[in-house]
Amino acid sequence: MNDVTPAPKRRYAKRLPVEKRREHLLDAALRVLVRDGYDRVTIEAIAREADVTRPVVYAAYDGLEPLLHALLDRTQRRALASALQLMPARTFEGDVDDWVLTAAGGLIDAVQHEPDVWRPVLGLTQNAPAIVRDRIDSTRELIRGYVADALQVGLERRGGPDVDVDVLAHLVMITAEHFGRLVLDQPERYDKERLVGALEGLLSATLPQP
Repeated sequence: MNDVTPAPKRRYAKRLPVEKRREHLLDAALRVLVRDGYDRVTIEAIAREADVTRPVVYAAYDGLEPLLHALLDRTQRRALASALQLMPARTFEGDVDDWVLTAAGGLIDAVQHEPDVWRPVLGLTQNAPAIVRDRIDSTRELIRGYVADALQVGLERRGGPDVDVDVLAHLVMITAEHFGRLVLDQPERYDKERLVGALEGLLSATLPQP
């Protein structure tokens, strides 16, 4: 009798409600993007990463473009929500330097908690297309406006120094973003305590003298 190798069983994806399936696919797409860069994000790569067939992907999204738009929207929402949580409350009465230090530490925590979300936002993924860069720039500008407002209120409440808060907000954003890149790319060298401690020393050195 001839030995017959049985044909491999066809792979079937576990049935999920459509919204859960979409989240599952977006998670897979994000992993591919972070690991391999934007150029390697394809329907086939996403299906393989999600352990489903291509028809399952197409049943959730009409194609690669709407899937990537949905991923971009979700990433922007998550990053913006994390950033806005760091803005001072209207009732905040502490010193503006204390808020800057708390916000810097909070951003580092957010980046370390969801590194795959923040890598594209911080420009750490390869070959980002123009639409992604434009969306990131618009989100940064929105957050920078909130930062400038918080600095303005805080410095006025403290009584100075009299500085250009618009430029200062740029400096705060650049510093915060670079801190995020450092803890992702060189975590063994730059941890939260070191970065926030260095920032605290810098702020102390610039306090107005009595």
